[in-house]
Amino acid sequence: MKILRASDYKRMPWKNGGGETVEIAVFPAGASMEDFDWRVSMATIASDGAFSTFADVDRTLSVLSGGGIELTIDGCRPVTLEDSSEPYPFPADRPAVATLLNGVTTDLNVMTRRGRFSHRVIRYPTPVSLPASPSPRLVLATGRHTIAFGSEKTDLGPFDCLAFGAEVTGDLVISGGSAVFVIEFNPEGGIPSSA
Repeated sequence: MKILRASDYKRMPWKNGGGETVEIAVFPAGASMEDFDWRVSMATIASDGAFSTFADVDRTLSVLSGGGIELTIDGCRPVTLEDSSEPYPFPADRPAVATLLNGVTTDLNVMTRRGRFSHRVIRYPTPVSLPASPSPRLVLATGRHTIAFGSEKTDLGPFDCLAFGAEVTGDLVISGGSAVFVIEFNPEGGIPSSA
């Protein structure tokens, strides 16, 4: 298990230059925006505009805070995403435009390269117990949370993350006053699955 602290996350410009992204984790370590197998980041959307596109990548978007967005993908009917909405998956190689609903919004963005990994993102209210899994997983805290594993406990602050995989052989029990996002990665085609 590894704790990723929000204060240590890497900041970089959006691929399209329209804003800034905060990289939480990337695989393989040190991968760029062009060659990652999977990537987890947060971004603050301060104005209406287009999302960066990524060839052969699937993406899931979740609103963490703020007034929410209306997301239009490939000219189809817009989808409203707010902090109470379920995570929303879509192809990252399709043009997507965000329109703010009520002010600045911070989102969680999870991306996987097709043929290398797939992913799923689930928002859980706490307390919650997560069973063991061989797949690499991340737990993103939205507030202050305690995670218990056997006799061990660790505390996460807002937007801290816990990364773990097959080394966790029992249930993780997460408590706290707000939801957590659990991100699971599944390797495709025999790809190594280290988090």
